[in-house]
Parts: sequence; structure tokens; C-alpha cells
Amino acid sequence: MDISKLMYRDSLLTGERILVTGGGTGLGREMTEAFLKLGATVYICGRRQKKLDETASELMAEHGGKVVGIGCDIRDADAIHTMVDTIWADGGALTGVVNNAAGNFISRTEDLSVNGFNAISDIVFRGTFYLTLDIGKRLIKEGKRASFLSILTTWVWNGGPFVVPSAMSKSAINTMTQSLAVEWGRYGLRFNAIAPGLFPTDGMSARLSPGSQESGSGGNSNGRMNPMGRHGEMHELANLAVFLMGPGAEWVNGQTIAIDGAGYQANSGNFYQTLSPLGDAEWDQMRAMIKNTNAKDKADR
Repeated sequence: MDISKLMYRDSLLTGERILVTGGGTGLGREMTEAFLKLGATVYICGRRQKKLDETASELMAEHGGKVVGIGCDIRDADAIHTMVDTIWADGGALTGVVNNAAGNFISRTEDLSVNGFNAISDIVFRGTFYLTLDIGKRLIKEGKRASFLSILTTWVWNGGPFVVPSAMSKSAINTMTQSLAVEWGRYGLRFNAIAPGLFPTDGMSARLSPGSQESGSGGNSNGRMNPMGRHGEMHELANLAVFLMGPGAEWVNGQTIAIDGAGYQANSGNFYQTLSPLGDAEWDQMRAMIKNTNAKDKADR
């Protein structure tokens, strides 16, 4: 990310303590870098401790400040509780939480197994709620204010053919965002979400567009089909995340904001057009590629 394109003064987030799930790679890493550059202490979690440590070291070497990587599988509520205990013991309550951890892969729904469905819903749906509940209860008990931000997709508004477990799970988190914004607003807790369009990352490309050169967190794999003729740039997403998490946006609550260059309005923002024509042989080939990617990830943990 081109840090010089951040819109804010360097000290904007001084004193903030922010947790970013899935913060070691992809969009999570980009937001972590922005928060760190603007003065926040950032905690990042994920299942690969080595990757978290590498990210923390690299970002601190470049920007100074403090990034702490904590290995945690958010599918496990007990593991979440232990991680949050560790964070509280390292300086007190969080002031911000970014629910970014996710899992996804393309598949015809008739080809899905129960395990395949659970692999996504356990992270995106259950894990996000477990984390939000654990931290929210602590903040309410202590009378602390905080901002929660969830990374969704535009599928929450029109569905996600060929990514049904993710679309269902992220739609649930969209509902959680609106619900808790109302229920917990009285405690000084804000809940908002971002629905990114095409922001290419290696991890998403491997599972949502195997064999191609482009992909992102949602939408068609070809940025040229976007009304603006390109994909998103990481500093654009980071600027929006900082706005929603930082001081001065306290009246923004219960909102899900798309950042996709109007791709959702132009071409639905989902995979229907590109994947519906594919036949059995093509799906078999993509399943094999995704399986290889998953095996590599497991070997790295």
C-alpha cells in the first residue's frame, strides 16, 4: 500500500488499541499498516503464528509503533477468550475491533458438503459473533467506548451465487451490525461494515478465481468490467476503515458502506455471469486448484 496516500495526520489514532482478525495477510494487513502508521497499537490474530510474527516485525521495522501477533482460531470461543485476556493484560481494553477474518471458495452449491459449508460459516458467521460477544461484554461491564468494523461484501444485498456459505454468513454479520448498533449504541459501542468490491489479494485469487491473475473480496474477476475501469487500491479501503474507526465519526453507526466503484450497481458484484457457463470439467479443475491451495496453507500452520 502507498502509505503516502493516507488522508489523515500521522497522530490521528494515537492512544487507540485495535484488534484486526486475519491481520497477517491481505486486506487485514493493509488496514493494520494504516492503523499503525497513524499511531494505534494494533493486535493481529490468525491461525498462522509465524505469518503474524513476520507481519508484525515487517510493519514495525518500517513504521515503528507496536503490532502484536496472537495465534488464535476464532472458530474456538475458548481460544478467543484466552486471546482477549492476553490483550487486556497487555494494556487494557480495546478501543476498536475489525472483524476481517474470513474463508471462502467458489463452488456450485450442489457440490458442497456439510463440512465445506461449516468451514466457511464457522469462521465468518460463528467466529465473528463469538469474538464480538466476548469483547462487547467486557466493554459494557467496564463502561468503555469502542468501534466495531466488519468486512463484508456487496453480496449481503443481492446474494452470492457459487459462494453461498460466504454470502449467507456475511449477510448474518450485516444483520448483526445493524442489530447491535441499535442495542449496544447506548453503551457507546458503534457497529459499521465495509463491503469491498475488487481488491486483488493472493489468498482470495487462489480460491475465488483459481488459475486467473485477478480476484478480490467480491465481484467479477476482471477490473475492466467495473464502471471505473479498474480494481480498488488498498489505500482507498484503508482510508475508509480509518474514517469509520477513528475519532470524528461517532455519529456513524449501523451502516454498511460499499467501496466498489459502482460495480455492484453495474454488474451485480457477484460471480453469476462468469461462473454460470462453466461445465463439469472446468469445475473439477478449479476444485483441484483450491484443494492444493488449502493443503499448502495447512502445511504452513
